[in-house]
Amino acid sequence: MRTDRGGRNKARALVTFLAVSVMSGALAAGLAIPFAGLAGVGSEKVVETVQTLPRELEIEPVAVRSRILAADGTLIATLYEQNRVPVSLSYINPIMRKAIVAIEDSRFYEHGALDLKGTLRAMLRNQTAGDVQQGGSSITQQYVKLSLVEKAKTAEERHKATAVTYERKLTELRYAIAVESEYSKDEILERYLNVVNFGDGAYGVQAAAQHYFRTTAKNLTLPQAALLAGLVKNPTGYDPTNNMARAKARRDVVIRRMLELKVISVHQANTALKTPVIDPARVLKVPNGCASSKYPFYCEYVVSKLLQNPALGRTVKDREHYLKTGGLTVTTSLDRRIQKAAQASIDEHTKRTDSAVAAITVVEPGTGLVKAMVQSREYGRGSFQTAYNYNVEKSYAGGFGGFQNGSTMKAFTVAAAISRGVPLDYRINSPQQINLSGKRFKTCTGWTRDPDYTPQNSTQGGNLTMVEATRYSTNTYFLQLSQRVGLCPIAKIAQSLGMYNGQTMEPLDQVISMTLGVGYVTPLMLSNAYATFAARGKYCKPLLVTAVQDKSRRPIETPGIECKQALKPEVADGVNRVLSAVMEPGGTGGRLNFGNWDLAGKTGTIQDNKAVWYAGYAPNLAAAAVVADANLPYTNLMYRHTLDGRDISDPTGSGTAGPLWQTAMEGALKGMPLRRFVAPRPVVAGDGARKDIPPVNGMNPDDAEDRLRQAGFDVVVAEDRVRSAENEGTVAYTDPRFREGAPEGSLITIHISNGD
Repeated sequence: MRTDRGGRNKARALVTFLAVSVMSGALAAGLAIPFAGLAGVGSEKVVETVQTLPRELEIEPVAVRSRILAADGTLIATLYEQNRVPVSLSYINPIMRKAIVAIEDSRFYEHGALDLKGTLRAMLRNQTAGDVQQGGSSITQQYVKLSLVEKAKTAEERHKATAVTYERKLTELRYAIAVESEYSKDEILERYLNVVNFGDGAYGVQAAAQHYFRTTAKNLTLPQAALLAGLVKNPTGYDPTNNMARAKARRDVVIRRMLELKVISVHQANTALKTPVIDPARVLKVPNGCASSKYPFYCEYVVSKLLQNPALGRTVKDREHYLKTGGLTVTTSLDRRIQKAAQASIDEHTKRTDSAVAAITVVEPGTGLVKAMVQSREYGRGSFQTAYNYNVEKSYAGGFGGFQNGSTMKAFTVAAAISRGVPLDYRINSPQQINLSGKRFKTCTGWTRDPDYTPQNSTQGGNLTMVEATRYSTNTYFLQLSQRVGLCPIAKIAQSLGMYNGQTMEPLDQVISMTLGVGYVTPLMLSNAYATFAARGKYCKPLLVTAVQDKSRRPIETPGIECKQALKPEVADGVNRVLSAVMEPGGTGGRLNFGNWDLAGKTGTIQDNKAVWYAGYAPNLAAAAVVADANLPYTNLMYRHTLDGRDISDPTGSGTAGPLWQTAMEGALKGMPLRRFVAPRPVVAGDGARKDIPPVNGMNPDDAEDRLRQAGFDVVVAEDRVRSAENEGTVAYTDPRFREGAPEGSLITIHISNGD
């Protein structure tokens, strides 16, 4: 009896002391001493701990899920570390507020930072148990604890924020007093309901309402609110998706407590008690990450671009954390209608079990907006699935790095030739096979040659114009044209249009066969480069992220549309005319024409048929489609490879990749305004300034070319060769305009005789 009486007296003294301390707003050394005495903790140590605590709690923003949207605002993906959607207290049904207060802190609106009765009751129970237990925390203290956990960046900090010690309790109380002095009770309750864990991955009352009931915090019913309020004590143990019986028992405890406090009527309680806990079929799992998106490859590429944006954080790790916790809204260029058209093409022309892969990217000319990105392999790590994105470069984790692009590269040779004044009817005798062994090709840094190179055509040869040679994709024509124009101008134009090696991220190699497409490029690169022709020479960087907003809907700086005039409009017009011939009757893409659209394009088949391409465009849209072997080492598509469930017997750019391009573009262009290419006009290179031509007659042909180039002239070696013995090894001007002077930058056509 004496012991009981002594305990009661001690408790009364403690209550009185705590009451005075809290009412005075003080929490100094004296408050720590009674705690220490009851717990057997050294008073000096606890006092020292309390006195060193900050008097204000720096509250970190709670983790909020971010959203990635299509151009029309449709949700593409949700990214989060915690599934949370903050809402204001006015948006939370009052019955939810009453339920949480009833079960967690019924005197919340009556006491200060500390509930003296609850704390004393918990301390006496803990003292009797001989151990430090949980319990007795006010909602404010719970909010402080949750905030400290949210703020913790390391495992040590998280352990400290959840450690079962009186030091932690004192820390929470010191902070709770600060919080109560700064915020109203309603503000604290709002923050608490938005931060607390409601189980099964749902944080905050709004996410929990959506998850368990497919409703909102504003529309929660009494039994729903009671279930959520009951989950707070043990989110895992009372999770109805794990144990329905335990969840119901806990929910009913909340309902009865609300009845006991006269928060609800008997009728309301009885009705709520009879209500089923949840409908398991209606539990809504919020997908997390790009793997759960309908557009996983596009989504992952968007994320990779976001992680490059310094406005989202100092390091990639910081940006990733912010992206998953900052409540960002990311709007993209994805056009769901165009994406659907591209996907329909994949579905029509491929099968899931094909050994070959197909990919298509669609870009808008004049903006660089990437409208669609699809491929035949599904996202995943199972059979006939992949985590590789075949449309993009290898500079990020999921990028495949591209394929050799074959004769689609000839378009850049056409552009280089036109920009240097070569007319569209420029003829070159193009035999079925040509010997280029040892022939010199001018690069940006010198010369290159191949000691043993005898390429041939797979299509028609002859004495062809540039238009005819492009229509037939005549290799020997373009090899000779690239020799006369020089590899450097081709490389520079390709680079200015965003073409580079998708595997190494280096410029395309300036080799003799450059015009035949030996570099590894991606459908995204190629479609965007061809979009430059459609936009009359205006090149725009590919753009997927069009806007980023923080959780308060304030814009975050992000790169926007970035364009430049990479080609003169008349040069692009000339390219459009030349590539349009490809889609005319008799051209390699003649079967792919459709409707009344102005269309231009180019086929591409690489050596040994390891990949086939079709890249083309209308004034409104550009697309590139590829079919390839994606397994190392790459093999010939016609051997043991299937597409659309059938063996590929004759892989070609027009017959294999072409139908994918055609179906995608026909669907994508449907309903868009009909636009036309501008008719080309002759291009005059240079700015018209005149200068003297250096004397080169009688010089060695290679030395003559060097001197002319050093003087600022572009040199094209003429097809006709002077064969008289007296002129052998000499250089002579064929155009009288160039005998006395010529516009700066103009082409100088020279005849060279080497005796061959």
